[in-house]
Amino acid sequence: MKRIGVIGTGIMGSGIVANYLKAGYEVTIWNRSAKKTEVLRQAGAVLAATPREVTQQADIIFEVTANDESSQAVWQGADGILAGADKDKVLIASATLSVDWTISLGELCPKQGFTFFDMPLTGGRVAAESGALSLLAGGNEKKLESLKPDLAAISSKVFYFGPAGSGMKYKLVLNGLQAAHIAAFGEAMRLAKAEGLDLSKVGPALCDRPGGAVTNLAWTAYQQDQIPLTFSVDWITKDLEYARQMDTGTELPILDDVLAAYQKVRAAGHGNEDWASINKT
Repeated sequence: MKRIGVIGTGIMGSGIVANYLKAGYEVTIWNRSAKKTEVLRQAGAVLAATPREVTQQADIIFEVTANDESSQAVWQGADGILAGADKDKVLIASATLSVDWTISLGELCPKQGFTFFDMPLTGGRVAAESGALSLLAGGNEKKLESLKPDLAAISSKVFYFGPAGSGMKYKLVLNGLQAAHIAAFGEAMRLAKAEGLDLSKVGPALCDRPGGAVTNLAWTAYQQDQIPLTFSVDWITKDLEYARQMDTGTELPILDDVLAAYQKVRAAGHGNEDWASINKT
């Protein structure tokens, strides 16, 4: 059984660690704030002093940090992932990052003889905790097939989109669409309210048609605060900013409007609230 390393133990990283431990894997972890690793350590994870040490102790390493800056900090330098890697390691960027930084990793790792995948995650807190994440992969397809038995402990689906960087591109496209859906749900509810409709009937009807997980999430958050949150305003705003950087020559008016709306909510001090709370601010 392969050894697992997880760098970054927030909502998604913690879920990955917990499910690998349940499946009997040896798991080594690192997080910028060691205090946040205590529950995982008590569950059996080994706490490393640096990302380099995680990489040295594991066969498959997941990086699940917050953004480009935190990702760059854990990949680079004397104590970084790359410093602890060798040709037998599988290095996976599972944070949601900019395409430029992801492609840089996708070019750098093979030059040094390392196997690299960008494999961002989707499914939110519930899927992370239950081991039912969808993994959105870019990299070598044949090598990905060989990884699937080990990915089964944390995921229900693995989607392959092409060479390194492709998984990240898709994740940003996906989050742009989901954010637009949430914002559109709020607008639909405002219109329904203005027309005197009973919102307690409108919400469930919208969950039936158009329906879907995002509509259900938006309706749940519309009725009550999401505690614990599923995904924050800060995080979706960052992802939308990365999405807008992908192709500056393409007109994307809906994405521009949704990004502006989230930036406004973040600037008003709601960054730590659930992303669906945009419809209540």
